Amino acid sequence: MKTKIQVAIFTLLSSFFLHAQQQQKGIIGTNNWMNNWTNFKPAANEYNEATNIIAGTIDKDTKLLKRNTYQLVGVVYVTNNATLSIEPGTVIRGDDKSCGTLVITNGSKIIAEGLETDPIVFTSNKEKTERKPGDWGGIIVLGKAPINTLGGLHTLPFDLDPILNHYGGQDAEDNSGILKYVRIEYAGRKLSALKELNGLSLAGVGKKTILNNIQISFSNDDSFECYGGDLNMSNLVSYRTTDDDFDFTQGAQINISNSIAIRHPFSSDVSGSRCFEIDSYDKVQNTDMSKKFTKITASNITLVNLEENNQGLVRESVFVRENTFFSLTNTIVSGFTPFVLLEANVGNGDESLSKITFKNVVVNNCNGGITSESGSINSTLDNWYNKPENGIGYTKMKNNELFIMPNIKGNPDFRANINNTIAIGN
Repeated sequence: MKTKIQVAIFTLLSSFFLHAQQQQKGIIGTNNWMNNWTNFKPAANEYNEATNIIAGTIDKDTKLLKRNTYQLVGVVYVTNNATLSIEPGTVIRGDDKSCGTLVITNGSKIIAEGLETDPIVFTSNKEKTERKPGDWGGIIVLGKAPINTLGGLHTLPFDLDPILNHYGGQDAEDNSGILKYVRIEYAGRKLSALKELNGLSLAGVGKKTILNNIQISFSNDDSFECYGGDLNMSNLVSYRTTDDDFDFTQGAQINISNSIAIRHPFSSDVSGSRCFEIDSYDKVQNTDMSKKFTKITASNITLVNLEENNQGLVRESVFVRENTFFSLTNTIVSGFTPFVLLEANVGNGDESLSKITFKNVVVNNCNGGITSESGSINSTLDNWYNKPENGIGYTKMKNNELFIMPNIKGNPDFRANINNTIAIGN
């Protein structure tokens, strides 16, 4: 009998702690997991001059070593099912003049598995005082996972080799390798108004690919963009990107957790920049409407605008287009105008609104809640989303009250401040 009681108590406690963990809002962790490997002042870092050049095509298994510093010149393709392995602590500097860009082609892999104490760094080749967003191209991974474009295959608009520039397929489990404890700094070259490279472009990438503990800073377009594919992503950091922090399209099926976007309005693009931009297609006529629409499940996310005076180009934190599924739970959002904007085509019917869910979210210092481009339906949105059971709480706190240590000049800790757990509803 005693054993049964002990088991019952243990089960009850386990359930309690699991429930408590699930209800914590914003990024979580027993320790500040951004310590050691992130860098919020990359302009101050003195990286070694390049000792080795990487250019052309890598068509056999290759390993980059920490003892060397590499310069990425032009568009470098990993092809022929080869694997590019990178030792922890290795620094790769993207060439500015030739727009150094790394492309992992369909069937090839990148194994960039850094350590918390020894991350892998992709950065600008410029001197400290000259570095700026868009100094080099970024990293592109092309996989075999499904997309919803007609024909199931597509190319990226980045002036890549047309023979190598293709992604998509039928293998949701496709494995393009590992990116872990990796920093990507000053990438995202804008080739033209319609050709904008991202810090990390994931096109048709499958769920056996491991993507966690990645920081993208000062990208001149999006930090992370997923074109279709099927992925689990966690512990991502986007800092002061020019455009969107997390952008999803072409039927992407993504679970993203324990991740943060830290914005500053003076880094934003005049065309409109958000933390999350979710759509299912660029053009309906290019889309196979029988395929999956984009579905994003985001949990324990922190979205924060560092400029609390609302000067500059502050916009909504989340923009959702028609025919997409989006779930945002256990999240903290601070300092945007408004919290969410829905495309006018989303409409206000139950079928449309049930695809987009918000639950257990702290909305702090946002000028507006969940709104639509079609302002006439905003009262319907209020009635739909602001039900007590959804747990959306609107607060007015300074960032240093909301978070443990939001000072970016030190070692920031954007976990929720436990001294305000009642106020923020944990």
